[in-house]
Amino acid sequence: MNISDPLGDLLTRIRNAQMRGMTKVVSPSSKLRIRVLDVLQSEGYIRGYTEVEKDGHRNVEIELKYYDGAPVISEIRRVSKPGRRVYSSVNDLPLVRNGLGISILSTSKGVISDAVARNENVGGEVLCRVF
Repeated sequence: MNISDPLGDLLTRIRNAQMRGMTKVVSPSSKLRIRVLDVLQSEGYIRGYTEVEKDGHRNVEIELKYYDGAPVISEIRRVSKPGRRVYSSVNDLPLVRNGLGISILSTSKGVISDAVARNENVGGEVLCRVF
C-alpha cells in the first residue's frame, strides 16, 4: 500500500486507537516517525514504543497513555501537509493552548518540540500540534 503522507497516517492511527480505548497501536516504521515518537515520549504524551519486525517489515508498536480513563492526547493535528508545507521562524512560533500543548518541528537540529526550538533559537517546518 502506498502512503502519500506517512506522518499523517501515524497521527491518524494514534487518534483512532485512542478513540477506541486501545492500549497499543502498530504502525509502519520510518526515521521520521521514530523521531516524532521520541518527542511525544519525552513530552509525556505516550508511554513508549518498541520496534518490531513482522514478515520482513519493520513496525513500531506504540503504548498509548491514559489518565483517569481519558487519553492524555486530547487533540493531535497535522499542520504541514504534502500539498502545503508550513514553515515558521522561532519568533513566529505560536503557543499551543497557552503553553499547555506542543508543536513538533523538523529543524536543522532534528525533530524537536517548540520549547526546545525556542531554547536552541531555531525555526523549521511545523509538523503537527499536540494537546
